[in-house]
Amino acid sequence: MNELERKTVTSRLCPLCGKPTDQAFRPFCSKRCADIDLNRWLSGVYSVPVKEAEDEDGERPPEREAGEPS
Repeated sequence: MNELERKTVTSRLCPLCGKPTDQAFRPFCSKRCADIDLNRWLSGVYSVPVKEAEDEDGERPPEREAGEPS
């Protein structure tokens, strides 16, 4: 198997369970795995990292206390 075929084969596996993907649920193998992934996003298990905001002078703004107006 050459490198291109190996990449094609591995890119067709479900990222959750490793089974071959189903075209109807790509990139997952089933509705179950797709729903598990969606639940992980919605419940905050997965998150996109963000860079902390900086003020104009290059310093981070002070943290606000709960209930403090913005």
